[in-house]
Amino acid sequence: MNNNMNTSLFVACQQCDALYDKPQLKQGQLAKCNRCGSTLVERKVDSIERSFHWSLAGLILMLPAILLPIMGVTLAGQFHQASLFDCILVLIDRGFFMIACLVFLFAIAVPIVRLSGALYICYCFKFNRLKPSLLSFFRAYHHLDHWAMLNVFMLGIVVSMYKLLDDTELSINLGLLAFILWLICSTMSAAALDQDSIWDKLERAFPRSCDNEHC
Repeated sequence: MNNNMNTSLFVACQQCDALYDKPQLKQGQLAKCNRCGSTLVERKVDSIERSFHWSLAGLILMLPAILLPIMGVTLAGQFHQASLFDCILVLIDRGFFMIACLVFLFAIAVPIVRLSGALYICYCFKFNRLKPSLLSFFRAYHHLDHWAMLNVFMLGIVVSMYKLLDDTELSINLGLLAFILWLICSTMSAAALDQDSIWDKLERAFPRSCDNEHC
């Protein structure tokens, strides 16, 4: 294949690797692969606006989700409750430094960075503040999708509650509600963002920068 070919004119199916001319779609439309039927390209409706508000809501819920008690446990007449931040402190206090670092990284740091990154990207497009450095920033944001572990931590909470139900009395606190809403906002901010459309707009705005970075 000619190395000078403009690869931005083509799209490959992520399931069967079939290559197609890149379709020009309007908001709400999608193109499917003729070979396997999977979605090639989808243009999401009002992507920037929706992702902006989901990200903003997620950042507002950040502190309640981290600091408010998630659940309370009554055992032998004593009541204990803990927040997400308290869990990390307990792990550090008991010498589980690696686990504490991993929980902090995947359950707090990465979700905050993803929400802040999505908010910044949406802000740049919403208010037309595009600049060449946004190419590198958006590429870094895209890689963070593989490091989001809020759903895994939520699954751990559910499993823990299930195992404790027979031996203790559990009470659900506002921290769990805030955490669930935070998880929803984090997921929806990424799901609402039309990454294909953003790449297309960045390529049109900064073609030379994009060629230099091999977009």
